[in-house]
Amino acid sequence: MPLVDGQGPAVLTPSDAAWQAADAAPLPAPVRRGGALWQPVRWSELPGWGRDALHEAWNAWLRSCERPAPPWGPVCAEVRRLTLADALERHTWMMRRLQPYRVLSPDGGNRPGLLTGYYEPELQASRVRQGAYRVPLYAPPPALAAAPGRPWFSRQQIDSDPQVQGHLEGRVLAWLADPLDALLLQIQGSGRLRILEPDGRITLARLAYAAHNGHPYQSVGRWLLERREIREGTWEAIRAWAAANPQRIDELLWTNPRVVFFREEALSALDTQFGPRGAQGVALTPARSVAVDREAIPYGTPLWLASSGPVAQLQRLVLAQDTGNAIVGAVRADFFAGWGEGAYALAAGLKQPLQLWALWPREQP
Repeated sequence: MPLVDGQGPAVLTPSDAAWQAADAAPLPAPVRRGGALWQPVRWSELPGWGRDALHEAWNAWLRSCERPAPPWGPVCAEVRRLTLADALERHTWMMRRLQPYRVLSPDGGNRPGLLTGYYEPELQASRVRQGAYRVPLYAPPPALAAAPGRPWFSRQQIDSDPQVQGHLEGRVLAWLADPLDALLLQIQGSGRLRILEPDGRITLARLAYAAHNGHPYQSVGRWLLERREIREGTWEAIRAWAAANPQRIDELLWTNPRVVFFREEALSALDTQFGPRGAQGVALTPARSVAVDREAIPYGTPLWLASSGPVAQLQRLVLAQDTGNAIVGAVRADFFAGWGEGAYALAAGLKQPLQLWALWPREQP
């Protein structure tokens, strides 16, 4: 079932005095930010504004305020004071305090961007190599830091060369049973593991991105598509191909030379309610955190997002709290869907047009 916004009653409308006052204010000049042009607009141009459940986004905003960059310090003090405010008070404050800017490509072109999704996998693992658990997940080796800025060994070398494996001795954090699960974890950048310990206990931990081997990422799905071995580049199709071709799995994996290394973080009961830390350094909030191109949108920026497709119809407030190698361009965002199977279905299906508006503090008198 698609994720659909804007079904509830409007908190305020263009006929309300607060809305009219906000839209009557003079528009500032356009702003160029790296690879984007920010075009100032009226609040009435934001599709669905006034209907969002802002309390869901407020938790993400409070997280961004743990690491506020200029000019968000004074604004964050007000965000915290509004923690227990109602929806009308929050909407009214945002319209008075913030100026919306349509995020456009550098030439000012009003072309739709792209919204994709990502999530945090949940996987079974073992602390020691045993039975089916034979796929290692590594912490960064000391030798990696000794060669900064230069590619280290490739995935094929790490998997098959005993001398290279010697550099990784003692660096295995846990073992998985499925090499495609390990690849998925590396692509997503973090994951939750239920780890079988040697004494039989089960511990819950998060593996978070720590480093990579310096090689470019190559899509195994694209490799299969180019050779017409699958008809669609989905994980279901890739897994079906792997099940039918077990003797070729290494060949498939080695087409992607990049290997990601992790750090292990204990997960308390409270930690399980939040996602991993994004590039801003704060925990991600499901369906309210997005990854963006930092050259176009600074971390911590609240964004109004509009996207319509078969998987989701979104008109909501989100926070720019992460980035990714594939997230390049002004109107480009990766939607953090959460964790588990439901989040996987949403993240895997998201690939649809996108419009973005950055909400930036107004000049104060």
